[in-house]
Amino acid sequence: MSFPQAALFAIFAGMMVLMFWGRWRHDLVAFAGLMAAVLMGLVPAGQAFSGFGNPATMIVALVLIATAGLTRSGAVSWLTRRLTSDSRSVTRHILIFGGAGGLMSGFMNNIAALAMLMPIDLQAARKAGRPAGMTLMPLAFATILGGMLTLIGTPPNLIVSGYRAQVLGEPYRMFDFLPVGAAVALAGIIFIAFLGWRLIALPKPAQNGKADRPRRYIARLVVTEASSANGQTIAELREIAAKAETRISGLSRHGHLLAGSLNDMVLAPGDVLLLRADPSALDDFRAASKLAFPDGRVEPRARKDSEGQSLIECLVPAGAPVIGKTMQSFGLVNRYDSVLVGMRRRGIALRDALPRQEIAAGDLLLLLVPDSRSAELLAAAGVIRLDGASLPVLREGHMVTAVLLFALAVMATSLGVVTMPIALGCVVIGYVLTGVLQIHELYDHVDWPVIVLLGSMIPLGMALDQTGGTSLIASALASLTAGFPPWVGLLLLMAATMLLSDVLNNNATTIVAAPVGIRLAEQMDVQPDAFLMGVAVSAACAFLTPIGHQNNTLILGPGNYRFGDYWRMGLPLEVIVLAVSVPMLLLVWPL
Repeated sequence: MSFPQAALFAIFAGMMVLMFWGRWRHDLVAFAGLMAAVLMGLVPAGQAFSGFGNPATMIVALVLIATAGLTRSGAVSWLTRRLTSDSRSVTRHILIFGGAGGLMSGFMNNIAALAMLMPIDLQAARKAGRPAGMTLMPLAFATILGGMLTLIGTPPNLIVSGYRAQVLGEPYRMFDFLPVGAAVALAGIIFIAFLGWRLIALPKPAQNGKADRPRRYIARLVVTEASSANGQTIAELREIAAKAETRISGLSRHGHLLAGSLNDMVLAPGDVLLLRADPSALDDFRAASKLAFPDGRVEPRARKDSEGQSLIECLVPAGAPVIGKTMQSFGLVNRYDSVLVGMRRRGIALRDALPRQEIAAGDLLLLLVPDSRSAELLAAAGVIRLDGASLPVLREGHMVTAVLLFALAVMATSLGVVTMPIALGCVVIGYVLTGVLQIHELYDHVDWPVIVLLGSMIPLGMALDQTGGTSLIASALASLTAGFPPWVGLLLLMAATMLLSDVLNNNATTIVAAPVGIRLAEQMDVQPDAFLMGVAVSAACAFLTPIGHQNNTLILGPGNYRFGDYWRMGLPLEVIVLAVSVPMLLLVWPL
C-alpha cells in the first residue's frame, strides 16, 4: 500500500468516526477532511472544489428548489389531501407511499420520484402530528429500492448495461432487471413498513411529552365566484375544513354576523367565514376551497393576488411604534398593502373588528404581507418576526404550470433528451419566468450544509480512485474468493460493493466494481451476468450513510437526521437485500 492510499484510507476512517460520533456537524467534518487531503497533496489544489460543480451536487440543490415550487404552487397540498388520512397507521402510510415511490422510481429517476413525494410526506407528517423523520427515511429507501426495477430506474443499472455491451457485445434490456429487482424491492419495502421505521432514532420529545402545537388564530376568508365553496352548505364545508385541521366558527353576510345554526346555510359570493386554525392549516383550507383572504378593510372583500405573499407571525415588543395604534390608523392596508389576518393577546385569539383593535405590547400578529414589502413593514411597525413563523402563501393558480414543467423535465430525462441537472435547471428558470417562485427566494430553499457535504466528499472519492485505493480493494477481494464456490464470491463482491457505495458515489462504485465482477466470473469459469447484476443491485443499495445515495442526502435536513442515524434501519435492510438477491440472481441468471 502506497503512502497516498494509506493516507486517504486514514482520512476516510477519521471522517467516518467523527461523523458517526455526531459532535461536529457533518459538513464541517467533510470540509476539514478535504482540506487535510489538499494540504497533504492527495487532492490537487486545482480540483479541491470540483465537487461543488459536480452534477450530483447540482442535482441535490436543484431538486430542493424544484420541490419548493411544487409546494408553493399548491400541487403538494392538493396531492396531500388525496393521499393522506388522519386515521392511517404509520405502517399503512409507509406501504402506500413506499409502494408508490418504488413503482415511480422504476420508470423515472429515483431522485425525481423522491422529490415529488417528499413534500407530500412532510405535510402528511405535520397533519398527523408525528415527526417527519419517522417516514422520510422509509420513503427515501423505498425509492432507492424501486430504482432496481428497470434499466432506467437508477444509474448503476445503466452503467452495468453499458459495461456488458462493451465486454459481451450486448446491453441489458429494459426489464431484464425486473425479476431480481422486484423481489428485492418487495422484501425491502415490507421490512421498512412493518419493522424498519421502528428502528429510526428520532429527536427526543419535549419535556412535557407533547409536541409544540402551532398557535391558532381566528381569521376570515371570503367566498368568491370562483370558490368551490360557492353553493355549498356550511355542513359540507365543515367536512373539508376538518381534514385541513380548521374549524368554522361563524359566518358574516353583508357585514352582519349570522346567529343560530349555520349547517344548512348555503354559501354565496361575498360571504365571510370566521375560522379557527394555525397559519399553515388556514392556508391549506383556503387553497383547497379556493377562498380568498380579505382585503383588510372594515367591510371585508376578496383580496387580489398580485404577487408572492407570506403569512408572518410577529411579536409586538415594548416601545414598538405601532403600540397604541390600530392597524387601520397605522396604514397597514393603504401604505403597505398588507392585512391583519389574526391576533392573539395574553394567549387568547381575538375575533372582533381586528382593524380597529389598538395594538399593545406582547400582542401576537398574523400578517399577510407582499414579499416585496415585508422588510419595510416590519421595520416601520417595530415588530419582531417570530423565528420559523413565516409561511409563503400557496399560489394555486400556478399549480398546473408547476406540475407541467416538472413532468416535462422528468420525461425529458427519462427519454435521454437532457441530463437531470439540465432538466431541473430549466424547471427552476421556468418557475421564475412563470411566477411559481420569486427570484429572491430561490436560494432560501437550498440546504447549504448538505451541498458542502457533497462538494467536499466527491473530490475525496475521486482521489481514492485515482491513487489506486479502489483497485487495491478489488484485488484483495479477488484473492479472498479464490477456491470458494461461485456464490461465495458473488456474496463477498456484493457486500464489498455495498460498503464502498456507502462511502463513495454509487456511480463511481459501479465503475470500479463491474470489472471486478467480470474478473471473478472469469476466474471461476462461470457466466458473468449474475455478478454484473449483483454489482448493480449492491451499488444502488447504499443505506448506511447520508452520502451513499443522493436520496439519502436529500432527507438529511428535512428529516432532522444525524449522520449516524441511517445505519439503524440501513444495516438490517442491506442484510435483507443480500439474503434475497443472491438466491434470486442464481435462479434468474444461472452460473
